[in-house]
Amino acid sequence: MMNEKFIGENIKALRDKMGFSQTSIARFLNVDQSLISKVEKGERTLSADMLEKLACLFGISVNDMESNVIEASELSVAFRANDLTNEDMETISVINRIALNSEVMGKLLKEANE
Repeated sequence: MMNEKFIGENIKALRDKMGFSQTSIARFLNVDQSLISKVEKGERTLSADMLEKLACLFGISVNDMESNVIEASELSVAFRANDLTNEDMETISVINRIALNSEVMGKLLKEANE
C-alpha cells in the first residue's frame, strides 16, 4: 500500500526541482489545482493512471515514488522550464517513458547474458 503523505512529499520535491507549478501539473493531469495541493499534503491520492503519467514526466518509475532517495532523471532536469505548454509536458513524458523502457530492456538483456 502506498503512503499518500510520502508520495505527496516526493511529488512536491520533484515538481519544485523541475520548476513546475501546481497549476501546470494540474493542467497536465487535467485536474483542479486544489487536488494537487491536497495530494502534496497527503490529504488525497491520485489514481494509478495519474501517478504513472507523473512518473513519466519526472523520468522515474511509479515504484520510485515511494523511494527514500528520489531524484528526477537527468533528462527531466534538462527539460526544466517555467513556461512549458501542456503539449511540451506531454512530449517530455513520452521521451522519459522511452528512456525508462530502454533502461529496463538494457537491464533485462544484461541479466539474460550473464
